[in-house]
Amino acid sequence: MRLTRDALRGKAQTVLGLVDPAELGPTLMHEHLLWDIRTPAMKADPDQGPEITLCNCFAINYGTRKSPRNYRLTCEATATEELRGMVAAGGRTVVELSSGGLEPRPNGLVALARDAGVHVIMGCGHYVEEYQPQANRTRSVEHFAAEMVEQVTLGAWNTDVRAGIIGEIGCQAPWTELERRVMAGAVLAMGETGAALNVHPGRHPDQPQEVADFIRAHGADPGRVIISHIDRTIFDADRLLRLADSGVVIEFDLFGQEQSYYSLADIDMPNDAIRLRWIRQLIEHGHLERVVISHDICYQSRLTRYGGHGYGHIFANVVPMMRRRGFSEAEIDAILVANPRRLLTFV
Repeated sequence: MRLTRDALRGKAQTVLGLVDPAELGPTLMHEHLLWDIRTPAMKADPDQGPEITLCNCFAINYGTRKSPRNYRLTCEATATEELRGMVAAGGRTVVELSSGGLEPRPNGLVALARDAGVHVIMGCGHYVEEYQPQANRTRSVEHFAAEMVEQVTLGAWNTDVRAGIIGEIGCQAPWTELERRVMAGAVLAMGETGAALNVHPGRHPDQPQEVADFIRAHGADPGRVIISHIDRTIFDADRLLRLADSGVVIEFDLFGQEQSYYSLADIDMPNDAIRLRWIRQLIEHGHLERVVISHDICYQSRLTRYGGHGYGHIFANVVPMMRRRGFSEAEIDAILVANPRRLLTFV
């Protein structure tokens, strides 16, 4: 059965159905629970590397040991156990953003939500061009929009499991023409469904602003648009505050990545303490309502099973650090509960 806009309005939509947004509680806004982020070239490589162990996980994380298999997780039992650890640490809801190209598994997410006792909110749409099927290159903006509307109102990826947010919609720097069409379709789908939109920006520090300007020019409410991965993209206050001033939501979603090494760009990755300093700057400039956080776990080696921090890290370790650094309970609640609740409520 296709849901109407009226049926969605004022609700949040998990993989198990519509819920009162007040039930969501502490929320991770950008994660992957069952995923495959290998590029097509990685998938074609016969050498998928070793199984991840406590003896090699550091080398794999640091990029000195090749392991494409690290970028894929299909084991529901492992994911369920990791989610139970998050619940024990104080988490309640996870936004799962394995969009088209990252092998989304809606029925698997249903099983995880039931078995782990968590709310799982699924994304929809398409990742960056490299991951998209050849057929997408001839599709129109309207066709992409209709697909995303159906994923929210009827079911996604050939199932009856409905998405509760649009994204993560993939962009690169420079932004490709296909990715612009997908983004324009996502903006149309926002308007038709009342869902929020999550954006995966390219790695150039000006690309988040380019996306924000594009979205505003296409008539979307910037307050319903979340720009992901800011902690690997923007490293100066001028760009960060200008982006926040444009009205979009700023997502620091690489909490738990504590080493400066980052294999995908020549940057110094900030640690969790530096992330909190950037968030404090945003709060001091009046942008508390424009901040959300997460881990963006998409490597097996970041799971506790393999020696990583896991989905519970923010609740177990970052929240106590926030308190030690002077964050008030109201600020912590806004970042982990109130802001996600607002964004995940259909308007």
